Amino acid sequence: MDIELPNNIILTKLEPFFRWALSHSIYMFPFGTACCGMELIAVNAARYDLMRFGVIPRSTPRQADLMTVAGTITEKMAPLVKRLYEQMATPKYVIAIGSCAISGGPYHYDTYSVVKGVDKIIQVDVYIPGCPPRPEAIIHGFMELQEKVRKGK
Repeated sequence: MDIELPNNIILTKLEPFFRWALSHSIYMFPFGTACCGMELIAVNAARYDLMRFGVIPRSTPRQADLMTVAGTITEKMAPLVKRLYEQMATPKYVIAIGSCAISGGPYHYDTYSVVKGVDKIIQVDVYIPGCPPRPEAIIHGFMELQEKVRKGK
């Protein structure tokens, strides 16, 4: 038996709708420590306007579901990064911005006090390479995270 539905009714599953809504309302906790932090600020400014993609900056980890690690992480700062990550509510995501956050950058071989990648401390979902990466690359990384959230991975 076919039922005729009015034109203003949409039938869908709830899970894909919730995933779409979650991917377009990401609350970001920025953690910028070096020059990549300046690029993250530029992405949030008027020229690139990251908020048009649904990424809203928050100043506390308890209200955020995304941590962006931009810049060099030292051994002294590593426990703080881990503590802030653990304070975030689930589901939580991490983006590593720049070569220092990904692999220790130019300090990888010369400095004992630099963490050789933030993934040694916390789980990273998206890597954005560059020294420092361009704002367009950072926007592309956020779009990759949105796609990952939409697919449910």
